[in-house]
Amino acid sequence: MIVDNRIGKTKKIRLTYGEDQWQYGELRIPDGPGPHPVVVVIHGGFWKSIFAVDLMDAVAEDLTKRGLATWNIEYRRVGNIGGAYPGTLNDVANATDFLVTIAEQYSLDLTKVVAMGHSAGGQLAFWLAGRNRLQEDSILKTSSDPLLPKGVVSLGGIIHLELMNNLINYKQQMVKNMKIDNPVTDFVGGTPNEVPERYAEVSPVRLLPLNIPQILIHGDLDVNVPVKLSAIYKELAEKAGDQVKMITFPNVEHFEIIDPDSKVWDSIVNEVRNLLKD
Repeated sequence: MIVDNRIGKTKKIRLTYGEDQWQYGELRIPDGPGPHPVVVVIHGGFWKSIFAVDLMDAVAEDLTKRGLATWNIEYRRVGNIGGAYPGTLNDVANATDFLVTIAEQYSLDLTKVVAMGHSAGGQLAFWLAGRNRLQEDSILKTSSDPLLPKGVVSLGGIIHLELMNNLINYKQQMVKNMKIDNPVTDFVGGTPNEVPERYAEVSPVRLLPLNIPQILIHGDLDVNVPVKLSAIYKELAEKAGDQVKMITFPNVEHFEIIDPDSKVWDSIVNEVRNLLKD
């Protein structure tokens, strides 16, 4: 199914990559001749079904106005039939590989693809970059020749699942007489002790080295995803031999880094452009 809409000066095309209602993406193509570099945009929301692709509409729209094709993908989430492990990850993989199917028709340059995710989308973006390291018999392995990004960007991303799980559990212990859900265990299907084999496949720190340039963007006022997750990931990735750049914005919170009107957005766009250079 294809639905064309006009949003400002950009063209948004809704394309389905599967049969489920949530298996679709929104392709925006910049003006001018291609082939166009592509940013795979992945929304967050703790992998929960109450959050959807529109979280990254403004991001995708702005990047396309600046000359980059964007593929803002939706996927089954926790609360959707087939969501969580493994469905969420399989959807993100299939949505990304779908670019191969549409590249010629929409003049996309698949040698210049960057994956960028916010919050839980950061985990999914970095997982995309490391999925070629999965075992051949993994339930998450959807292709023998996956489309791998040239670079990857985490915007306040949950790129260390075990640590995030432990932080949430600690908060649960500190807050008496109040139930705090743990979106990490809801997504993975258990704790690191209960399903260690899943964390080994899903947590980006367990898939290192990714062998591509990585950008970590975090605001130091982020109370949703502590900036320490990015700092620890950087240490581990560099020890594994990866090239990682971390930018910590002072006095910036979790959602400001996906606001094109914010004071930090131009800097983020510049990092994306640098990853797409030859």
